[in-house]
Amino acid sequence: MINPKIFKSYDIRGLWPSDINEKNTELISKAVANFFIKTFRKKNISIVLGRDMRFSSPVIFKKMTNVFLTYGFTIYDLGLVPTPTVYFSILRFKADAGIQISASHNPKDYNGIKIALRDGKKLTKVGKNTGMEELKNLALNQDFLHRFTSKGRLITINDAVENEINAAIDALKIKNLKKLKVVVDPANAMGILYFEKLKNKVPLDLIMLNNKLDGSFPNHQADPLQFDLWKDLQDQVVKKKADLGIMIDGDADRVYFVDEEGKIIPATLTTALVLEKIFALKPKSRVIVDIRYILNIKKMVEKFGGKLSISPVGHALITKQLNEEGAVFAGESSGHYYFEEIGGGESSIRVILLILKILSEKNQPISKLIKSVQTAFESG
Repeated sequence: MINPKIFKSYDIRGLWPSDINEKNTELISKAVANFFIKTFRKKNISIVLGRDMRFSSPVIFKKMTNVFLTYGFTIYDLGLVPTPTVYFSILRFKADAGIQISASHNPKDYNGIKIALRDGKKLTKVGKNTGMEELKNLALNQDFLHRFTSKGRLITINDAVENEINAAIDALKIKNLKKLKVVVDPANAMGILYFEKLKNKVPLDLIMLNNKLDGSFPNHQADPLQFDLWKDLQDQVVKKKADLGIMIDGDADRVYFVDEEGKIIPATLTTALVLEKIFALKPKSRVIVDIRYILNIKKMVEKFGGKLSISPVGHALITKQLNEEGAVFAGESSGHYYFEEIGGGESSIRVILLILKILSEKNQPISKLIKSVQTAFESG
């Protein structure tokens, strides 16, 4: 009943309804519940639960909720939220774990489940070397504990995204920003929620394309690495004479930027640019870059007197290394950006705020600022 191939290196993901469907979602949910019980060795487990706008997400959410309640879990229902909001909310509510129902940048026929565990102020993402194999075996063997007699609790949270943004503004000392013209393409996906809130908190002349949540992705797939999908955004940045363009993936844990000339900025150069602010907030701290492209970032780390570590590729691995080494920030060349304050998880909204702060203070076009941090060329 369950295709073992849906248990990936970093999440559970597959086609709906052939790989993941209403029937086997109940079994997968039982496996997750039992995995939590065995991991935390207790019964009174609390989790945060979020979901994206895909048409199958409410079905998965309902099945999961019903199963978790029968195991006596306390569930903080975040509603429709980006994936980083789940990571932030785990720490906010001191929950044992968090789950996001999403297939990220995949096409509309996919869905999936991302899982993170909390250890104090640090997160561990469930992946290949952090429990996914055990979770898969539980699901395939249906090796489940009996359900508990005590009923769990479902707590509705209505301010998850707003609370996350407010915390980011406070932590990054965002104030007195210059009003910038920004074009955003969230591809009818979860990034819409960030910008609907952000436009009321910082001065923005915001032009948002594809700004209605729609699980069919009617305009294009929400994958920032398929650069040909973002031509409308690039054209609008130039046409509207905007200061910046922003493209954000389906579950809003990856973000790319477009300069005022309509050119897509490599993620590593975004990392190099924001390091000045990272080190201003936390001098001489350690940051991480993945192995693919390191030279531009290495130069900026040396300039600001910080420390640099190099990581393998993969978001769960980078989160793990950030926490183990006590790093404060990591930038991945796929557009993921990781922060100590999020338990080592991603926070696209923090990078967006840092870029807005830099543009506001420097009073120069972003293309010029990017050239100032580029000392080496990337092969692509």
